[in-house]
Amino acid sequence: MSGSFSHFRRVGGLIRHARVYPGPGAAAPLIVVPGLGCASWMYRRLARRLATRRTVWVYDHPGMGLSQGRPRVPRRIEELTDDLAAWLEARGLRGVPLLGHSLGGEVTIDLAARSPHLPSALVLCAPTGIPENPSVSAQFVRLLLDLPRERPGLLPAAFTAYLRTGPLRMLRLARDQTLHQTGPLIPHVRCPALVINGTADPVIRSWTVERMCQHLPGSRSLELVGGTHALMDSRPDEIAQATHDFLRELNGV
Repeated sequence: MSGSFSHFRRVGGLIRHARVYPGPGAAAPLIVVPGLGCASWMYRRLARRLATRRTVWVYDHPGMGLSQGRPRVPRRIEELTDDLAAWLEARGLRGVPLLGHSLGGEVTIDLAARSPHLPSALVLCAPTGIPENPSVSAQFVRLLLDLPRERPGLLPAAFTAYLRTGPLRMLRLARDQTLHQTGPLIPHVRCPALVINGTADPVIRSWTVERMCQHLPGSRSLELVGGTHALMDSRPDEIAQATHDFLRELNGV
C-alpha cells in the first residue's frame, strides 16, 4: 500500500479508521463505503486506481475493519448511515462524492436522502437491498455462490474482515436488511448517481438494478459482462474509469 496511510479519529466515543490514498489535483476527495463485513483493506486495488485522479478515503464502519465498535451496535442499517454522517461531519467532508459497494450502496442512498448536504454524487457498485430484500438464508446462499467466482487473492482478505466483524454483528445487520425501508427514500435523493452491476453477480439481480435506476432521479447505469459481486476487486480498472468519467462529466475534474 505504497503512499497510503491509516487515519484514526474519535467520533461519538469510538475510534474510527479510514485508509487514505493521496491523489493529485484539487478535486474533492472520494469516499469509499464498504459492504457488509468488509474492511478497507479489501478495496486497495480499486483505491489505488481511483487515487490517480483524486484523494480517496476508504472508510471502515464501526466494528468492521480497524474501526472500534460496541458489542451490540450497530444492529441497524440506519445506524451505519448515522455513523457515516457523523464521521463525514467531523472530518469536514461535505459535498463530496461517495462510492458505496454492496451494503455500502444502501448506506449511501440513505445518507443522500437524509443528509443531502453531504454527498455531491453517488457511485453505487453492486448495491444491495432495493427493491429486493432477500431473507438471511437467501443472502448466505447467494454469497456462497459468488465466492468461487472471485479472485483467489481476495478471499484471505475477505475472511479476515468477516472474522473481525464477527458473525453476530453480520447476522444482525443481514436481518435488518430484510426490513430496511430504503425504497421510499430513493425519490428523495437529489444528487446524480451511477449504478454499476455485473452479469455474473448472483447476489444482485439485473432487474433489481434496473428498478433502482427507474426510481433514482437522474441516474445512469453500467453493466459489466462477467462482473462478479466484488467488482471493486475483480474489475478495478473499469470501475475506476467509469467513476472518473462520471465525476469529470459532472464537475469537469
